[in-house]
Order: sequence, then structure tokens, then C-alpha cells
Amino acid sequence: MTKVTAAITAVSGFVPEDRLTNADLEKMVDTTDEWIRTRTGVSERRILKGDNKGTSEMAAPAVLELCRKRGIDPAEIDCLICCTVTPDLVFPATANIICNKVGAVNAFSYDLMAACSGFLFGLTTGPTYVESGRFRKVVVVGADKMSAIVDYSDRTTCILFGDGAAAVLLEPNTEGYGVLDSILKSDGSGAAYLHMKAGGSAKPATIETVTRREHFVYQEGQMVFKFAVKGMADVSASLLERNHLTGNDIAWLVPHQANKRIIDATANRIGLPPEKVMLNIEKYGNTTSATIPLCLWEWETRLKKGDYLVLAAFGGGFTWGATLVKWAY
Repeated sequence: MTKVTAAITAVSGFVPEDRLTNADLEKMVDTTDEWIRTRTGVSERRILKGDNKGTSEMAAPAVLELCRKRGIDPAEIDCLICCTVTPDLVFPATANIICNKVGAVNAFSYDLMAACSGFLFGLTTGPTYVESGRFRKVVVVGADKMSAIVDYSDRTTCILFGDGAAAVLLEPNTEGYGVLDSILKSDGSGAAYLHMKAGGSAKPATIETVTRREHFVYQEGQMVFKFAVKGMADVSASLLERNHLTGNDIAWLVPHQANKRIIDATANRIGLPPEKVMLNIEKYGNTTSATIPLCLWEWETRLKKGDYLVLAAFGGGFTWGATLVKWAY
């Protein structure tokens, strides 16, 4: 029996027009452009502005563009998974809202929350529907409006994050292309170092929680950096070893864009030179679930059929992982 894999057959992205530069942040908090660039690699980030505009405002145009590029009607989508930590609402799922906006009337949809590793988790979940033969067209969206949960008086976090969305279409393949393997990890003990203090069922919103500014990202940077460097690098190396590959076999590392020093450490661990690493953190910052698919979107014209890609991420939770993809077009 011919083995079916889930191949990425199209990729698209969307970023807001408004830019928040390091020079802008110098006027808001006690920081400098040089300090931000040398420690994170970020020069600017995109911000979604306007009343009542949530994550779906970016995700919907990304999905519509995905369908246009592939030449399909949104009604042909069987399943849509939205990977996000900034849903439009607590419920319904932002994925439901996206489907309604784009006309994906035949898709079942749901949200997946795994922080910055969300897209990788979705890129492992989505292919199972395709490989089983249950569905033929599955869309995985990575989208976050991080500006909605960032405290712009906290210089340790506001310099890092931006807004954006990107999506991939998964379809059956019998030639060996597509999502080949993943190693995914999670460790709930890491929650103490990267989380939002209030807003969930354990600590619902009150006047007091809002006054104490507990509805924003909280991060202990040094601890997260330490875990991220080891987590992303180790799991990427393990993925290559399990698939009998070396850095010489890999065309591109597609890393989560959290911090350039973390990206460099991961590339060094698997033996990849800088020219084989996708990097756009300087202009988008950390868009959480959107960083990896935004890289694929920007590098699409440079990818060749048969290229091996390693996608790697680390996020709050802690969550982390690496995925091996053989490019299909």
C-alpha cells in the first residue's frame, strides 16, 4: 500500500502596515536601539491597530491568499486549525471566526494553544487527518496579535513582540514529500517563568487584576533563554539523528524568531551556517505562533522541491519541538 504523507502545497502570510521601530520604543521606555538589536536582533515589529480588530483580522486574509495561490475555493477546505495565544474571544474559537470570514463553510475548525510552539504542534496534528485519508485539504494557521497582551511600559517584554499571521495548506502526497517527522515536548514546570498572571479560570479578570497589570505577558528572561537554547538545539539535533541526516543534508533551518542568540545556538548545534538559516526577526519581532510560517512565506521563492527543512520552536508552557519537512514544490 502506498504511503500517504501530508505535503505543504501552498503558503501565505499577512502582516499589518503599521510599524513600531526601536526608535519609537526609545520614546516609550528606558531602552536604546543598540541595546535591543544586540540582545534580540529586533529592529522593528508590525502592530495591528484599530478598534475591535483581533487575530482573525490578520488570519482571514492569509487564508484567502492561500486559497487564491492554490486555485481552490475556501469551501473546499475540510479542516482549519488556528494556532494562537491571542484569540479574538475566549469563545468561540478564532478558527470558527476565520472560517466564517473566508467562506470555509464545509470546514470543521478549532484553536490550538501551545504558545510559540503552536504552529509546530498544529503541523503535527493537521497531517494526521490527511494521512488517515479522512480529509484532503487541511489549513494550519499561525496567528497572534501580541500587541494586545504586551505591557508597553515593561521594557523587558515590549521590545520583543509583534503581530502577524501566516498559513499553510496540507494535501495528500504519495511521492515522499511533506511533513515527515516531529519531536514535540512540553514541561508544565516552566509555566512559572513565562505566562499571563490573570484572565483564566484560575484567576478571572477583576478590577484588581487589571489595576495590577496582570493581563500582560510575564517573563523571566534569563530562565526562559536558558531553557530555550538547550531545548531548541537538543530537539533539532535529535530529529536529525533519528532520521539519519546531518546538517549537510538540510537546506534550511526555519527557527522560531524569539531571539537571534537562540537561533544561532540551534544552527550551530546542527552544523548549519548562517546562510542556511531563515531570519526575519529584525523586521517582525516575535509573532509567537506566526513566526515559522511567516518565514516559509518570505522564503517560498527560494525553496526547491525536495529541500529538507528543519522547523524548530520553543514557547511558554514550556513547549518545544522540531519538525522535518521535505518541500513538495
